[in-house]
Amino acid sequence: MKIRPTKALTFDDVLLVPRRSSIKSRNDVSTVSRLTASIQLNIPVISANMDTVTEASMAIAMAQSGGIGILHRFMTIDQQVRQVQKVKRARGFIVEKPYSVGAQASVAEAAEALRRHGVGGLVVTDENGHFAGIVSSRDLLLAPPEMQFVHQVMTGREKIISARPGVTLDDARALLYAHRLEKLPVLDEQGNLHGLITAQDIIRPETSAALDEKGHLRVGAAIGVTRGEMERTEALLVAGADVLVLDIAHGHADHCVEMVRAIRQHFPSAQIIAGNVATREGARELSEAGADAIKVGIGPGSICTTRMVTGFGVPQLTAILDSLEGVRDSGRDLPLIADGGIQKGGDLVKALAAGAETVMIGSLFAGTEESPGSAVIRDGQKFKVVRGMASLAATMGRRAAERNEESAESPEDWDKVVPEGVEAVVPYRGHVAEVLHQLVGGLRSGLSYGGAHNIRQLQEEAEFVEITPAGIRESGSHDVRRL
Repeated sequence: MKIRPTKALTFDDVLLVPRRSSIKSRNDVSTVSRLTASIQLNIPVISANMDTVTEASMAIAMAQSGGIGILHRFMTIDQQVRQVQKVKRARGFIVEKPYSVGAQASVAEAAEALRRHGVGGLVVTDENGHFAGIVSSRDLLLAPPEMQFVHQVMTGREKIISARPGVTLDDARALLYAHRLEKLPVLDEQGNLHGLITAQDIIRPETSAALDEKGHLRVGAAIGVTRGEMERTEALLVAGADVLVLDIAHGHADHCVEMVRAIRQHFPSAQIIAGNVATREGARELSEAGADAIKVGIGPGSICTTRMVTGFGVPQLTAILDSLEGVRDSGRDLPLIADGGIQKGGDLVKALAAGAETVMIGSLFAGTEESPGSAVIRDGQKFKVVRGMASLAATMGRRAAERNEESAESPEDWDKVVPEGVEAVVPYRGHVAEVLHQLVGGLRSGLSYGGAHNIRQLQEEAEFVEITPAGIRESGSHDVRRL
């Protein structure tokens, strides 16, 4: 047994010391940071891979704001793949794999496909799978009763205006305008379909969204650490997931390290985020195994009870500092992700100043419009449900999902679970973009107080000062009655 000689600190234990600043406006700073060694985000914020936080709607909103969402894994492989595809189709100059329907399908089947996919038109294919035309919701709505099949109501290939592969954005816009079109298929000289351009995507204004090299929104997906998860891994990469997150509470474990090595061997170009760790040794081993980013945090989340149940954990600020040393020991330049404990802008700034390059947020986003589930009313106030992924219900749901069952085990099996998380309600907070605006606004102000034009400069020049309980009290509003 040993006791480390130094105290371990978390965000509320310290403040950053202000520095002389040449920054005149907080708009003059950059919030760009690395997610992995090769993926960059415009804001350093990630929504957590929790089933009450991130599905496609949240991932789309996060990427549109410049961050990224990590889709949880507590669904079938096909369901998770469809979630990835939904995010990728939400924005992009060319939809490379548009939804399709057979020419011999019924009008009712086509209508159901439009409803299921949430789109306004489908590519029509012939019996050999070749492009045959386009059918839109307008075609279906206006079709006379005697027309029962898609080939009777679609716009056939011979009447289609198309573009050639390599078409530019400006050329596509000109074609859509000249012919007053809503959809423009991209066909080669042999008539093979290479994608679909829609007017909606063309006119979407430029934003600071996090985009891949094809102009699609960035999205990540969580996977487990068993060998059986290699099928999920391959399916997610084929679907277009930009990054994979190994979903395990204790990342400094043999099976996590081995999973990183296995993915790196079978999918050399995959971007892998591994964790969670809270020590120098854990970060070093995952880095040496081939991870592209390390997730830091054992027990700092507001709905995590790991430290109470097991007695293990490291306060988050110290965990970040130690993990940074571990990455340096490995000889690699990898980003750290601070996972948990972020409740306000100041926590975000401190996490980044300590060495993290992004932060992962769960419960703070669970109350937003884009999180899964509907709001509930209690005493006239709106709330949404959030649960830790090691909570009792989440654990049982995960077991059922891993076994592809509709429901979890018998009540007797529930008694065998030792939960390390809780289920709770959080206040409804509106759209996630509003929460991000406040967090990133705090970061911008923090950079100006630190005299830093970007996050890297903040890390290089940051100085922390430890504070007392009186200093913590002084840091918040006090001695007043808030309105």
